Amino acid sequence: MDLRLHPRNTGFSWTMPASARRRLSDEQVRAWDEDGFFVLRDAFRPDEMAEVIAEIDPFEKQVADFLRTRPDGKAFIAQEGNITFTTHLVLRSQKLRRFCAHPVFRDLAWDLIGPDVRLYWDQAVYKHPKRPRRFPWHQDNGYTYVEPQQYLTCWVALTDATCENGCPWVVPGLHRLGTLEHWMTDAGWQCLAEPAGAVPVEAHAGSIVVFSSLTPHQTGPNTSDGVRKAYIVQLAPDGAIGFRNGDVPEAQDDPDRQFPILRDGRPV
Repeated sequence: MDLRLHPRNTGFSWTMPASARRRLSDEQVRAWDEDGFFVLRDAFRPDEMAEVIAEIDPFEKQVADFLRTRPDGKAFIAQEGNITFTTHLVLRSQKLRRFCAHPVFRDLAWDLIGPDVRLYWDQAVYKHPKRPRRFPWHQDNGYTYVEPQQYLTCWVALTDATCENGCPWVVPGLHRLGTLEHWMTDAGWQCLAEPAGAVPVEAHAGSIVVFSSLTPHQTGPNTSDGVRKAYIVQLAPDGAIGFRNGDVPEAQDDPDRQFPILRDGRPV
């Protein structure tokens, strides 16, 4: 693989929090450290997932309806019949706002980030079967460069995620390099072409694919008959800075959508 680092990625060193753990096993922590991901199985009950889906579906329908009005059904990286992104749902739903501060996320934040953590980003990602297409290899920190580079992506499987319907694939170990250089394609930012060692990560509904913002991943095409539904909850250390508009640093502390979930290790 021809790997190049992001221009801002200088002197990166992968770190692990030193605090006593609240939820994760030794094996999960080892996988996080060495591979950059693991699956937290059955993190949520079926009724919890049903409630989240019922809350998200009407908002996602608005996005899909809007895409149908666009040329080729596309708006940036979203495409009608292929993939939709319904962002910042915590601004529109008190139920989802509470869900993003669920004890599961608080424990993961403590175990993998530290004592002071905010919600960084939330979005539903639905893969539709009408136009099956894979999403390119990328790191989450390749879309908006954030310092510190390490933050946490919790990819919540609202429905079963399988190889057939577009589950995530990851490349273990590359997270330790920090943020890679990305280039834009017609389907989104990309950092790798056809990497060796990629593995599929299937997950039953209610499970979380937990991975670093630095773990290269993609999702395959949905070749099933149904919609694959996921809710992405991203958590970052308090004080994180993003570079969304060129070189202008922006504090990631919007009080409405980037609210704290842990302060000094205690729930907020």
